[in-house]
Order: sequence, then C-alpha cells, then structure tokens
Amino acid sequence: MELHGVLAFINNYGYAAVFILVFLQEIGIPNPVPNELVLLFAGALSTIGDLNFFLIFLTAVAADVIGSSILYFAFYFFEHWILERLSKWTAINKNLDKMKERILKQGLWAIFLGRMIPFVRGYVSTAAGVLNIPYKVFLPIVATSAAIWSGGYVILGHYLGKNWEVVGRIIGAYLWPVAGGLIAVVIAVFLLRSWRKRRRAGMIGK
Repeated sequence: MELHGVLAFINNYGYAAVFILVFLQEIGIPNPVPNELVLLFAGALSTIGDLNFFLIFLTAVAADVIGSSILYFAFYFFEHWILERLSKWTAINKNLDKMKERILKQGLWAIFLGRMIPFVRGYVSTAAGVLNIPYKVFLPIVATSAAIWSGGYVILGHYLGKNWEVVGRIIGAYLWPVAGGLIAVVIAVFLLRSWRKRRRAGMIGK
C-alpha cells in the first residue's frame, strides 16, 4: 500500500484508519508511509473533509499513547523472553542499549526528548520498559509528548488544509536527514555533558 492507498484508506475509514496506522507504528510495525504524513493528511481532512478536528486530535494522541504503552509493558514484563528472540537483530539491540544508557545518564528528560525524534521514539518506550521506569512516571511523559508530536502534526495539517501535501513532500524528502541531525545533536549534548562531568570530577579529585 503506497501513499495514495494509505490516503484512500484514511478517506474511507476516517478515525479508525488513523488510529490503526498510528497505533501499529507505535508498537513497532512499520507503515507504508511515515506517521507524520498520515497525521498531516488527517489534520487536513478536518479542514477540507469530513473529520472533526478535536476527534481526530484525540484519536491520534490516544493511538500514540496506547501503542507506546503496550510496547513499554511488553518489555516491562517480558524483557528477557523478547530479547532472547531478538538476539540476532544486532542493530535493534545496539539502538536499545544506547537508549538505555542515555536514560540512565540523562534521566527522564531523555525519555521526553527521545520521543521527539523520528525513528528513535519506539526505542524510548522499549528502553523505559526494560529499565522498569514506573508507569506513573512514564505515562505523563508519553501523554505530553504524544500531544506535542502526534497532536502537533494534526494541528499543522488542519491549518495547512489543501496545502498539506506541499509540506508532506518536504517532510518525506528530508525526514531521514532531519532525524539524523536531531540524533547527532542529542549525542553531541550527551557527550558534552559527560565531558563536563568528568572534568568536574577531575577538578574535585585534585
């Protein structure tokens, strides 16, 4: 199912289609097109189509929160069983290990910031589950980030209306480079903070 097929799916099934597409990607099942485009189009339909803006906003945020929570709980309770079966997927394990280290060193801000980065978002929920971050701590962060991320794209699509596709093409073309840039920034900040901590520790040791 390519872009036009996904758009037709949303046109035909409205809120249910948006929920399914966002939910699947949040639990780690890739969609034919990025969720960013799905949410932009859904937001645009609240202006040029039959979807209600507030309902589509709530649908997108709910799908994000529920999908992320299921992924979190899966690794919270079944970490060893899942990781044993993912042992051959070295790329997944490396990314997960990096996210775990970042959360341990940067704290809860790493969860929030990671949720704002494409392609890193899923690893955040997974790492939080593996680290047994309490759900009463995880849920507010996920709900806030979902409202900003998923809800933000719906709002943008709503105000773009018929022009959503112009921005969609830009996002489709630059999503990977932008994501790479954001990841590089996060890594740079992490390395800088680590260097400062080591420097302060060295000065104290003297």
